[in-house]
Amino acid sequence: MNSVFDDLYTKYHQDVFQFLFYMVRNRELAEDLMQEVYIRVLKSYDKFEGKSSEKTWLFSIARNVAIDSFRKQKGWKLKIIEKFDWSQQQVRDENPMPEEIAMQNENTQMIYKCLDVCTVDQRLVIVMRYLQDMSIAETAESLGWTESKVKTTQHRALKVLKKHMVDLMDKEGSDSEETELER
Repeated sequence: MNSVFDDLYTKYHQDVFQFLFYMVRNRELAEDLMQEVYIRVLKSYDKFEGKSSEKTWLFSIARNVAIDSFRKQKGWKLKIIEKFDWSQQQVRDENPMPEEIAMQNENTQMIYKCLDVCTVDQRLVIVMRYLQDMSIAETAESLGWTESKVKTTQHRALKVLKKHMVDLMDKEGSDSEETELER
């Protein structure tokens, strides 16, 4: 079991961590949830039947752990829709993590901010499909949905993201124009 666990951890640790980080928006909480994911893996690996890939099985566990975390938090609905506070100082390693490097890109930052307007289901699909590069079939299997539901949710999420990004760019554009006019 140890070598199987080590293989799972080595192959998917970073992907699962990034998934949890994008879902909960807090590094420390994502690290705690990672531990919970692997505790559940250890407890239930003997029940894994191999009907899906280990990756989709692992992501379905991570999804359930994230949702359980939301449910445990007081006011979890508010937590999901609140804006990410970019000014908040978090403990940083000397070497930036991949998601920190990605957030430096303005477009990625905008998409990251706009994820807040999506429902939990939409966010799950966007993170799995575009940030974790999972196929529609893998995403459907991880979420326990049909491929059709994944496609529909993805379409709606992209529509919401596009509208919000256009609104945000219009707002930022008008703010910078106003600043230039004031000078």
